[in-house]
Amino acid sequence: MVKIKFKLLNKNARLPKIMSNFAAGADLGACLHKPFVLAPGSVGLIPCGFAMAIPEGYEAQIRPRSGLAVKHCIGVLNSPGTIDADYRGEVKIILFNFGKESFTVKNGDRIAQMVFQKLPEVKFECVEMLDTTVRGEGGFGHTKL
Repeated sequence: MVKIKFKLLNKNARLPKIMSNFAAGADLGACLHKPFVLAPGSVGLIPCGFAMAIPEGYEAQIRPRSGLAVKHCIGVLNSPGTIDADYRGEVKIILFNFGKESFTVKNGDRIAQMVFQKLPEVKFECVEMLDTTVRGEGGFGHTKL
């Protein structure tokens, strides 16, 4: 089990919450002093009211909540967002309103989810040639059914 240390930054803040026994992500709540209106086609940076210390070798990924997406067309703009192990600032979520109606975010609303991932150790190596594959350089819609 990996332990994550959290620092609550104000009285409205609450810890992320895992909502079921087999949930991959923990729900993140908005930490607001007043409601925030997210107009159609707009971006909002929503604070969560906490900072955390992620252990070395791990990252936190911020992902949209499916309920917000299907019911209100609200998503996380840079999904998945990455929080690095050396970041100690307040966690904030970049929400985007893909819908046609304004959406109001209130204090405590579950706005995103956070998943922790172990990262492999990598080393970069410059070479003259890469091994070949059937796909080769094909990308961006090159496959046909």
